[in-house]
Amino acid sequence: MARMTAARAAVEILRREGVTHAFGVPGAAINPFYAALKASGGISHTLARHVEGASHMAEGYTRTHPGNIGVCVGTSGPAGTDMITGLYSATGDSIPILCITGQAPTAVIHKEDFQAVDIASIARPVTKMAVTVLEAAQVPGVLQQAFHLMRSGRPGPVLVDLPVDVQQTEIEFDPETYEPLTVHKPAATRAQIEKALTLLNASHRPLIVAGGGVINADASELLVEFAELTGVPVVPTLMGWGALPDDHDLNAGMVGLQTSHRYGNATFLESDFVLGIGNRWANRHTGRLDVYTAGRTFVHVDIEPTQLGRIFAPDYGIASDAKAALELFVTLARESRDAGRLPDRSVWAAAAQEKRARLQRRTHFDDIPIKPQRVYEEMNKVFGPETRYVTTIGLSQIAGAQMLHVYRPRHWINCGQAGPLGWTIPAALGVAVADPEAPVVALSGDYDFQFMIEELAVGAQHRIPYVHVLVNNSYLGLIRQAQRAFDIDFQVNLEFENLNSPELGAYGVDHVKVAEGLGCKAIRVTDPAELATAFEQARKLAAGHRVPVVVEVILERVTNISMSTTNDIGNVVEFEDIATEPGHAPTSIRTLKV
Repeated sequence: MARMTAARAAVEILRREGVTHAFGVPGAAINPFYAALKASGGISHTLARHVEGASHMAEGYTRTHPGNIGVCVGTSGPAGTDMITGLYSATGDSIPILCITGQAPTAVIHKEDFQAVDIASIARPVTKMAVTVLEAAQVPGVLQQAFHLMRSGRPGPVLVDLPVDVQQTEIEFDPETYEPLTVHKPAATRAQIEKALTLLNASHRPLIVAGGGVINADASELLVEFAELTGVPVVPTLMGWGALPDDHDLNAGMVGLQTSHRYGNATFLESDFVLGIGNRWANRHTGRLDVYTAGRTFVHVDIEPTQLGRIFAPDYGIASDAKAALELFVTLARESRDAGRLPDRSVWAAAAQEKRARLQRRTHFDDIPIKPQRVYEEMNKVFGPETRYVTTIGLSQIAGAQMLHVYRPRHWINCGQAGPLGWTIPAALGVAVADPEAPVVALSGDYDFQFMIEELAVGAQHRIPYVHVLVNNSYLGLIRQAQRAFDIDFQVNLEFENLNSPELGAYGVDHVKVAEGLGCKAIRVTDPAELATAFEQARKLAAGHRVPVVVEVILERVTNISMSTTNDIGNVVEFEDIATEPGHAPTSIRTLKV
């Protein structure tokens, strides 16, 4: 039997579980693992500037391709606590990432040793498993179980904490005979899908709500096939956006309080049946449950049994992986079609598309300072269907979801549940590492951008190109808009006169200088007529220099983006003028019907 350190065994297991890349920051308590990483080879590594950044890079990496598992690595103490935000973000969105931390020697873990903290206890509420391995011989089994848990059932993150002496202890381990454990995912039965289809066929105005579980299960093609067989319009959630192309005739638009379309909400409120697949009825999607559920029958399919009934009780629930369920949905829908038992939904589907042509928001404004709506219009013109968008939270995310177009799964890579500021830069780097040939475009407001701005240097050092659209109004825009309900505008202003950049006026931080100081390229835009040229130039600079390129757009200071102020999807306030002629929304999917 081969003998090796537990750290080397850990690295060998990572390789055999399909890991080819890791993100992290070395330190004294994790150095034996890094020594094994170097000695083994086969796993490349990106050095982050902040350990939280490493965890978000791992998230972006996982979210880019089916089967990916991002790995983030840090030392003991604050490295682990820094990565908690990434673990929380991953668990909220059902994203498997593996967090490996170093730990003080086992003999002093509970003796207030330097940087010794019970990270497993801290991480347990936001992971599927969090464990400090106290016996070196258990390292292979713990890691084998970690990968099994991350992939089985509802995907999610795991933290494995390795004391430094455990890493260095030699154990018996034969990597050549190592095999990953069989993944378990619940699967719907034929009887369950037959009942769900019976309920759907009895309805008059059905909708499918497609959540992130469809994308996680790599089941988007099956979703499209099922929708086309039945003729049922589809509402993608924010996490499911891209499962059905935006220009598909059965795409009814998004529903919700913020990241929604006027036509999506209008169609939903006319529906009488909803089949939710791989979604969790998030509160920004549903709003008030009495409004959302009134007059509708609900069938809910989710991989996690305890998710069924968590938000509200469906009329029928099925615990199943989205792909397994959709395979049966497609099979039974074909049988029903061939037997002539599928209702004709063409009138209902056409009504949804008629609303798409009639209920639009205006994007074309020529104002200076620039109105944010114009930014997304120009992004639609320049960035094509192959673009992978990355964003997290704020008015920039909300407006982007209302106005951008997404055509493919995993091309809207968004932190949905946690929404931590600072997520976008490191996540975009992780996406660009996972798919170096794809155009990656990040979207941030100025505060999200500033939270982890140092990670731009990672892109410069490791030659990771992407374009970062920074919409700058020198405000905490979403919080300022929320404060309207309290009649305050308090501690949300970011403006100041920058002594070193007086040309900015009150916009404060000179993001162009900071980005350039971190080794990147940057462009500032103040005129909407120059946006398209700037975006094109940014793409060329990113490709030519192989670094992140920031396009900073100076916005008007105050813009209120469409959203509900009463937690009611039937009462979304349109703060700006709506589109009343085709030129008001030139990049809309459907030409405006007046």
